[in-house]
Amino acid sequence: MTKFIVGKTYQCRSICDHDCIFRYEVISRTKAFITIKSHNEITKRKIYIDGTEEYCYPQGQYSMCPILKASSIAD
Repeated sequence: MTKFIVGKTYQCRSICDHDCIFRYEVISRTKAFITIKSHNEITKRKIYIDGTEEYCYPQGQYSMCPILKASSIAD
């Protein structure tokens, strides 16, 4: 299973604008929660598992929200 790693930066794209890329750095994690940082804003989010990898909703859960997956490490 692919898991979030502390110190790594992950990215995801906006569903509305393909050129809009969200980047989040993993600050810390537990088994159930991840703490991420973006633009000097730190948030704590629940980790979900889809069987093959972990993911979270970095901006909260709403219609067309971005989904951050553990396999999407930023270059």
